[in-house]
Amino acid sequence: MTDRYSLAIFSFSEFKAIKANQALLKVQMTDIYAYSVATISTADQSGLQTIFGDEKTAKQVLNAAKRQTKKRPSDATSSDSSPKKKSKSVYGEPQEPADLEASLALPPECLDEDELSKCVIYTNRAPVVLAFGVQLLKYTMPEQPLSSRLSLAQAMVSANSRSKAVYLGLENSKSAEEEGWGEGQPTVMVMGRDIKTMKRWGYQWKKDEGDEPPSSVATVQEGDGEEKPALWGLDLEALKKSSSSSLLGAGSSNLPIHTAHSARAYLLKSFDSPPDTTANTESKKKSMSAAAKQAEKEENLGKLLGALDLVYKSWAGTLDAKELDRKAWSWYIRVRPDVADGVAGWGGKGPVKLADILALRRTT
Repeated sequence: MTDRYSLAIFSFSEFKAIKANQALLKVQMTDIYAYSVATISTADQSGLQTIFGDEKTAKQVLNAAKRQTKKRPSDATSSDSSPKKKSKSVYGEPQEPADLEASLALPPECLDEDELSKCVIYTNRAPVVLAFGVQLLKYTMPEQPLSSRLSLAQAMVSANSRSKAVYLGLENSKSAEEEGWGEGQPTVMVMGRDIKTMKRWGYQWKKDEGDEPPSSVATVQEGDGEEKPALWGLDLEALKKSSSSSLLGAGSSNLPIHTAHSARAYLLKSFDSPPDTTANTESKKKSMSAAAKQAEKEENLGKLLGALDLVYKSWAGTLDAKELDRKAWSWYIRVRPDVADGVAGWGGKGPVKLADILALRRTT
């Protein structure tokens, strides 16, 4: 009893010092258990002395109780001051869909053909095809909000990257898609690839006027007159790694997705200006602040998105959604950065001339 009571109030060194006094071993601890630490801290020393048998031990007990009382806030104070946990939004979405869409805004699109024709960006292939997909979906699936376009395009990029890795021998196992993960989920076509999706039932978003493609653009229909909900692109590889087969099933809301914010962040950081070895330019580059470099990348992204928009818009009144989707991949192949063949070119960077992208526009 002595050990258990003492260690509950005192540090080990304090208890060791008190225990050294043999008077403490003779105490009937049932008497003092009726008191809390707070009560002992306000007790009269002479009263404690009658329990512990001598003045020194009573003083040690009183001082230790006072120290512990100062360290421990009252239960009421603790419960009032403790921060309340915020409920997590599904997939990080704010409560209001409009807030989510606003947080995903991309840089303003540059539509000045003279300026675009002079622009060259420096990047690797994955973000270029991501930009192609995001802008394409404005025309093939105009009912989809920006958050969905980013997610669906990223799902396409990830699936293509996985296939390329297998082709190069960097991956040798079957993909999640080949193993049947995602069966039962609705599918859409993005740049020639089937993408497993999850419907975002009840997600109401407001389109901005500038986000509306021309009314002549054909869209992929689920059925005549049927309302088409917003979609997420499923992350099948993440689903496979989780080994959570119980999550599968049409309509499930617990499946891993390609997040819109991750896709946006990838776009924002990926489009640099070409390196220049001249002394003046190199010195200027080194003196640029991180903020200035990021602003330059975002400006380049705005130019790339603008050039792609001009291309898609020129074909919108001529091609239906399926044909536009099919052609988009061949257009990407024609303008993607040149990199080394094989594994050596994996992730390699190269220049992309926006004049080459503008040349893809319909001219007749």
